[in-house]
Amino acid sequence: MILTVNLNPAVDRTCRLQTLKPGEVNRLYSAKSVAGGKAVNVAKVLRQFHMPTAAVGFLGGSGGRMIEEALEKAGVECHFTEIGGQTRTNTNILEEDGRVTEILESGPVITEKELTQFLKQFTGCLETCELAVMSGSLPQGVPTDIYARLTELCHMAGCRVILDASGEALRQGIQAGPDLVKPNRRELEYLAGRPLRTRKDAADAGRALLAAGVGRVVVSLGSEGLLWVDGERELFREARPVKTVNTVGCGDTVVAALCMGEIAGEDAQTTLAKAAAMAAANASTGESGNIPMDVYLELL
Repeated sequence: MILTVNLNPAVDRTCRLQTLKPGEVNRLYSAKSVAGGKAVNVAKVLRQFHMPTAAVGFLGGSGGRMIEEALEKAGVECHFTEIGGQTRTNTNILEEDGRVTEILESGPVITEKELTQFLKQFTGCLETCELAVMSGSLPQGVPTDIYARLTELCHMAGCRVILDASGEALRQGIQAGPDLVKPNRRELEYLAGRPLRTRKDAADAGRALLAAGVGRVVVSLGSEGLLWVDGERELFREARPVKTVNTVGCGDTVVAALCMGEIAGEDAQTTLAKAAAMAAANASTGESGNIPMDVYLELL
């Protein structure tokens, strides 16, 4: 079982229009809402590939019910903590030229009682899970060291960890030595404290994370591709060109591919190739975390 940790899930509302004009009236020609948030996207992709998947985290209100129903329909085993607040809605505005504008809500306020209940749920799930995926931002009321604390609990239970976060949650999470970390260029620049203009710069920053106790580092370099750094090698896989429809969820798709490679014990080259093809396939469709299998297989 793969456990996805959804601390700040969201309803993803995708709005399409010809051109976004700030400060003016904008008329959409379509709008659609789906279950979203980074860890939710990971879970959706894993279930497309029939991987046994569970989910923990915080859900509240009508948006929370919609997310839980969607995950259960996909076959995800749900162990969410119900909260008094409302699960957030994120809005993605897609223009015809491919430009994407994201408007993200901060999320609900989590009480101390709700956090304690979540930790009980999380610890119980570790009995049946061999890999935990910790993805995304933190809602208000959750301490920035939460990913570090959860990683320590995982390792005590013999469960491996993949971390995909940003800011201080990422910086502090790294201190617990997750087995794999997947930053994008901007997140890695935050950790390094300097611009990373070249692939060599990114590789050097990745090796610094290895020295801090991380097992492997996979860096998302957007349309350039994916960089893998571990104690033995440095690999790069170019992104395959596709007609881009929506880039939201591409990084989450990479994380799902890394999970599957980890569970299957695949070599780094194979895992990286699948991750690059899967992310490009995700970019070719409007719904994040929904892989067109024919496109994926052709790219692979």
